[in-house]
Amino acid sequence: MAAERVFPLACVVQQYSWGKMGSNSEVAQLLASSDPQARISEDKPYAELWMGTHRRGDSKILDNRIPQKTLSQWITENQDCLGSRVKDTFNGQLPFLFKVLSVETALSIQAHPNKELAEKLHRQAPEHYPDANHKPEIAIALTSFQGLCGFRPVEEIVTFLKMVPEFHFLIGEDAAKQLKHSMSHDSQTVASALKTCFSHLMKSEKKVVVEQLNLLVKRISQEVAAGNKMENIYGELLLQLHHQYPGDIGCFAIYFLNLLNLQPGEAMFLEANVPHAYLKGDCVECMACSDNTVRAGLTPKFIDVPTLCEMLSYTPTPSKDRLFCPKQSQEDPYLFIYDPPVPDFTVMKIEVPGSVTEYEVLALDSASILLVVQGTVTASTPTAEATIPLQRGGVLFIGANEPVSLKLTVPKDLLIFRACCLL
Repeated sequence: MAAERVFPLACVVQQYSWGKMGSNSEVAQLLASSDPQARISEDKPYAELWMGTHRRGDSKILDNRIPQKTLSQWITENQDCLGSRVKDTFNGQLPFLFKVLSVETALSIQAHPNKELAEKLHRQAPEHYPDANHKPEIAIALTSFQGLCGFRPVEEIVTFLKMVPEFHFLIGEDAAKQLKHSMSHDSQTVASALKTCFSHLMKSEKKVVVEQLNLLVKRISQEVAAGNKMENIYGELLLQLHHQYPGDIGCFAIYFLNLLNLQPGEAMFLEANVPHAYLKGDCVECMACSDNTVRAGLTPKFIDVPTLCEMLSYTPTPSKDRLFCPKQSQEDPYLFIYDPPVPDFTVMKIEVPGSVTEYEVLALDSASILLVVQGTVTASTPTAEATIPLQRGGVLFIGANEPVSLKLTVPKDLLIFRACCLL
């Protein structure tokens, strides 16, 4: 086997406006640690680190034996590196895009289409839906991470309709009653009532939304000024979102969707048609290699409310059920596996204590990308003479069926995430 099947990558940073600024960003910190030449601008956002072959952020190979190649070019010429099943299933493409996100201001209220809808949207409006692939994704918290995910239980929404008159006004009396009555019926009736309520909200006239939102913001602000403790964190969250996106319909989505506060290592999985929004924090994210997003609020980008309201999964679930838990490996006490029910990707978290001097990375029948979040190692393979030094922010591509040894060169705990495809 050629030694060049394992090599470090230089990855693309996306400076979207919602990202954390300068060295406050985990993305910027990883970049600065891995690349001594990198200069971090404190007045610029560092939102996403892309590790993979997506056309808008194709990683470059950092290996003198493979001059001037992007990862997608190299994979095209070295198809066996994908693993035979991955190559056949995904037409010779790396099926996932691996990311780190650093979120300062909320990302849009959005959902991702399934494969069938993605193909249809791409045919109809390629300028807004740039490929025909679905985009399931998983977010694993690196720091305290806040997001909205899935419809909350109907009882909670009904409580908000009582507590928040401005929210009730936008939904309308008939739709609110329908939702309340659905609680004693089957799941299909609940889903229908929930769809009616959410659609009423999202299709409200802009002028009316602004009026009601201003009333709500004024009322909550007065409660804060008077020293009244708000009923819960939702008042604070509403003020925060309104400050970021004044007059935006998406501010009201907090009364429909579960609020998740993930701690490091906790995750949420976003299958097709699940409404969600990332609000704040740093995470590792892995997704099918796509850029398809249907948005309906909290964004200056193109919004497509009719498509979103029609496509969503109107299945209410408690917030605890939206957590996606990893499984600990039976063979490796340091390995935790996040394996969502999609073929495109799996993420592994490797936590090795600093007292261990060497760690063997499992050989897989899949290409994989490994990110060092914490620790300092040298990587070696049985067939390569040279070792590859890796520290915080270092990214390594590993071809299929390649074993890799990591030697801990500093006696500090090691934290690694690895994206792969386990068919």
